[in-house]
Amino acid sequence: MLNLVDLSRTDLNLLILFEVVLEERHVGRAADRLNLTPSAVSHRLGRLRRLLNDPLFLKTPKGVVPTARASELAEPIGDILARARGVISTAAPFDPASSKRRFAIGAPDGVSAVFLPPLLAALRERAPGIDIGVRQLLPTQGEPSPERAWRSAFADLEARAMDIAVVPSDHIPARFHQQTLYEEDFVVAMRAGHPFAKAPSLKRYCEMQHLVVSLTGDAFGFVDRVLAEQGRSRRIALTVPNFMFALAVIAETDLISALPRRFAAMHAPRFGIVGVEAPLPLGRFRLNAVAPKVAMMDAGVMWLFDVLGTAKQVARQRGKPSPSRKQRS
Repeated sequence: MLNLVDLSRTDLNLLILFEVVLEERHVGRAADRLNLTPSAVSHRLGRLRRLLNDPLFLKTPKGVVPTARASELAEPIGDILARARGVISTAAPFDPASSKRRFAIGAPDGVSAVFLPPLLAALRERAPGIDIGVRQLLPTQGEPSPERAWRSAFADLEARAMDIAVVPSDHIPARFHQQTLYEEDFVVAMRAGHPFAKAPSLKRYCEMQHLVVSLTGDAFGFVDRVLAEQGRSRRIALTVPNFMFALAVIAETDLISALPRRFAAMHAPRFGIVGVEAPLPLGRFRLNAVAPKVAMMDAGVMWLFDVLGTAKQVARQRGKPSPSRKQRS
């Protein structure tokens, strides 16, 4: 490893050169991107080779190919440059209209599918250069404590592996900033024309074949706990790993499933799926956007938090029940 003296004498622009040559696999094209002459790129590659004690790139008739050592260095050098760019971008005044930043938002897929469409619409209008990465969040498997179920998400936020998390929990540690985006409950979803929709009683609900969304394949969900309290049970004929897959399967089968109301209202109609009120109390919960309080000093994160807050109005409107209809799509 470089010691402090070596690093102070090193031109870190050589790492940018490494990144560009690795991407282009051609010295001439790399020179064009860097606004340098090919001879200047070759000279700097020589310095980088001596610094890292490896040829790094080997000539071929079509350009250059990385050595095994260069391939090993690609990820750590890319990480160094990404962090450096992140530091510089947050140091500059944040202007959403011109910003090229990428933000990471974590949420369960049934939640991100609700807030993402209005968020993207807002970005198209106000910040067309900003990119979003969505991470799938899941509660800790087998964790009965609501306070600890999302602890891995909180740890990732503090490690800056993501900027904001949206979680179905009110148990948010005090060191985090939070705002409620919307409240959620469940409907029973099924294909249009399903006989259960005509008479959705609890008895018939238990007689149906059910689909449960479970990444791990665990066939016991929160609905089963509610049923067990009433001395009832159901048959879970299938588990699938995400909510969008659930819609595709429900549309082609007689399976029924308890799905988040707003998610179903926004996405089920395109699959020809309808939803009816559940014949048993499945509870309500709030979806909270969360970020470390220290991260809110970043003007970009604060701005994105505000945009999520305005996008929540769309989510609330999409999930409003219609008082004149028992069946909803």
